[in-house]
Amino acid sequence: MPQPSTARVALVAGPDAGHAFPAFALAERLAAAGRPIVVFTGPRWRDARVVDGVEIAELPGLAVQHGDDDGDAGAKLSHRAARIAVELAPVLGARGIELVISDVITVGGGWAAELTGIPWLELSPHPLYRPSRGLPPIGSGLEPGVGWRGRLRDTLMRAATARSVRGGERQRSHARAGIGLRGPGGPAARLIATLPALEVSRPDWPADTHVVGPLLWEPTDEVFDRPPGIEPLVLVAPSTADTGVDLTRTALAALTDDELGMPVRVVVSALQPPEGVSSSERVVVGTGRQDEVLAHARAVVCGGGHGMLAKALAAGVPVVTVPGGGDQWELANRVRRQGGGLLVRPLEVSALADAVRQVLVDPVFTEAAERAAATRSDVLDPVPIVEKYLPR
Repeated sequence: MPQPSTARVALVAGPDAGHAFPAFALAERLAAAGRPIVVFTGPRWRDARVVDGVEIAELPGLAVQHGDDDGDAGAKLSHRAARIAVELAPVLGARGIELVISDVITVGGGWAAELTGIPWLELSPHPLYRPSRGLPPIGSGLEPGVGWRGRLRDTLMRAATARSVRGGERQRSHARAGIGLRGPGGPAARLIATLPALEVSRPDWPADTHVVGPLLWEPTDEVFDRPPGIEPLVLVAPSTADTGVDLTRTALAALTDDELGMPVRVVVSALQPPEGVSSSERVVVGTGRQDEVLAHARAVVCGGGHGMLAKALAAGVPVVTVPGGGDQWELANRVRRQGGGLLVRPLEVSALADAVRQVLVDPVFTEAAERAAATRSDVLDPVPIVEKYLPR
């Protein structure tokens, strides 16, 4: 485990890989710039492989307690955020932390900063998901409506979701008031860690909100032993979130010569490889550096999580997504519209094989993925933005 640092900056993120990994990536960027940082996150990452200058500490108040209602997403976010804030605030003060960067769904980090009287920034490890008067509700997967009919559709959809939005705001306000915070609060700035190709234009882009590009991090130094041969290499990366489908086994069934109509080599990359799935002559299963595999891959089969989508597109590799709901559905549809991949739902062997075949055979998908990768040149460096908010 890294030794305690003299960090002036604290980064707060929940334990899910899709949120913890971008936090580690940003922490390493800051450490490389000479800014020691402590990352408060779940205990599962206590021994994560991070560079010198980054300390990992357990986020207090994160563990589920008796009476927590995890069936209510608003209560889960707000009530647990209040507990995290109360327990984390004295830790920040004792450590002399001068700036907090809080993950967008781990809002307790930002509230702890407010209790301590220090500035904080919000980190979104995906596109900006705030509601907009110019977009349909996030999660619908729809592009903005065109013409009066399209605008009316979006208006009606926003009205249909407004009640739940207001309910979430009330829960947040009540939780903040319960720990002595008044008003809505909010970050001094937002860091949006995505490819510009995955963002959508909106008329009400918030001030001090900066697209800084995907924050990609590899949990291991191990490199996959790729299957031998010259056939196209396909990376299968099941989602770290539960999507309700068995992507790995279905993908392996779809990527056989008989189903696909062509031979391919397969790497199955997972933090925890599924039980009963093992390597063979054409398939390697395990945990390794995905960035190294992507340098040789022709296609990726994955859920719709932002981390894998951004990693694949940033490498110029097209994707076939099998998304769950919520933001996975949203992102998979954005990729489909951008042209860098296809979407398969419901998941069936023949449908998945057909989509992979199209992506491998038609160069238009690779060309679109490469265009998405090129948008990385349009992002801002997060380090100077963070340093702007550090006390002199």
